[in-house]
Amino acid sequence: MSAVKIIRFGENPPVPETARPGNVVTGDPVTTTHNYFTDSSSRFFCGIWESTPGKWSCAYSESEFVYLISGKARLTDADGHAETFGPGSAFVIPAGFKGSWETLEPIRKCYAIFTRGFCFKVRARK
Repeated sequence: MSAVKIIRFGENPPVPETARPGNVVTGDPVTTTHNYFTDSSSRFFCGIWESTPGKWSCAYSESEFVYLISGKARLTDADGHAETFGPGSAFVIPAGFKGSWETLEPIRKCYAIFTRGFCFKVRARK
């Protein structure tokens, strides 16, 4: 039986996945995901995510912890309340959040996501 090992971000990075968000409101954002870990249930995963500037509508079915490493983003909820985050900001986007994500400056964030039901298919590090 092999021991469970610690996963250090930045070392031996996973193959990045590049995408474009759906529901774009402004700009032409491109996102890059480096998913470092997915648990055996595929309900918890974490890694590094990057985005170029742009704004898109979002509806979260999962809860996400975010630590913003660099750049600037603004999240606006369905009631119009906006929060702007810069480097060093840490926050949680709870499941059920609806509104928009706007990348104001190219960003890089650490994320940890937990989903209760059906989950995203995110490629785990091999």
